[in-house]
Amino acid sequence: MGLIGSIIIGILAGFAAGKIMKGGGFGCLVNLILGIVGGFVGGLLFEAVGIHTTGIIGQLITAVVGAVAVLWIASIFKK
Repeated sequence: MGLIGSIIIGILAGFAAGKIMKGGGFGCLVNLILGIVGGFVGGLLFEAVGIHTTGIIGQLITAVVGAVAVLWIASIFKK
């Protein structure tokens, strides 16, 4: 998937992570940006534990997990 597709997946992941982390979000725009970063972080996390995903759904799951992790870490520093 190209760069634009990865950004779209990251934006969707940021939206989903914002809904999952009720009260842990930073607003729509920041959640979307953190979702893009979360896609990268999710890839690193999944690679570290040996999980490999394929296809758009796999990339979306990876990105959502990463975005939730990034939002969780960011919420710790927010307090």
